[in-house]
Amino acid sequence: MLLYRVISIIIGYFCGIFLSGFFYGKKNNVDITKQGSGNVGTTNTLRILGVKAGVITLLCDCLKAVFAGLIAYFLFRNHVETHSQQYLLILYGAVGAVLGHDFPFYMHFKGGKGIACSFGMILIAFPKALPLLILIFVVTVCITRYVSLGSILCALGFMIEVYVFAYFGWLPYEGRDLIEAEIVATLAAVLAIWLHRSNIDRLIHHKENKFSLHSSKKGEK
Repeated sequence: MLLYRVISIIIGYFCGIFLSGFFYGKKNNVDITKQGSGNVGTTNTLRILGVKAGVITLLCDCLKAVFAGLIAYFLFRNHVETHSQQYLLILYGAVGAVLGHDFPFYMHFKGGKGIACSFGMILIAFPKALPLLILIFVVTVCITRYVSLGSILCALGFMIEVYVFAYFGWLPYEGRDLIEAEIVATLAAVLAIWLHRSNIDRLIHHKENKFSLHSSKKGEK
């Protein structure tokens, strides 16, 4: 099982390193790493390249985590003993995609902040947690116009949901697999928050830029 975990993460990593926003920009002769916030994620792509590019980036970044999880599942589903272990391998594949998105080797391990990709991970590994997180994100951004704050609150909310759902038996993991899934989910959430540390500092000092389709200022996610 350890080998399957490692392979699932590796598979996920190579799915995750496809940075759709970056390549969409390159196709249009735009290097988004040198414009706006310099981030290769959905928000900066949306601002620099427009709504169509933003939507494509959002979907691709989300779906690559789903795709990675499915690959892990179909490769190893007949090599593990329980459905719980199958779901665990799905989780590892999806987390690998988040790591690939955040730390692509060909960009000196400086990628995005993994929020859209993390939503994909949650979609396939913790689907019951997703509706509330989407609500938290949308409401927060609509009220404050801080995408970073919405992302941070989603990461915190995800951690809480995982432990609450685990307590009530609402997750497809059992026994030690459940504990392992909780740990992996917590680490993924902590990573998302850590990658937003500069945003947190700007939020505290009231220097974070609010989201605008027409803004090219630095500081957004």
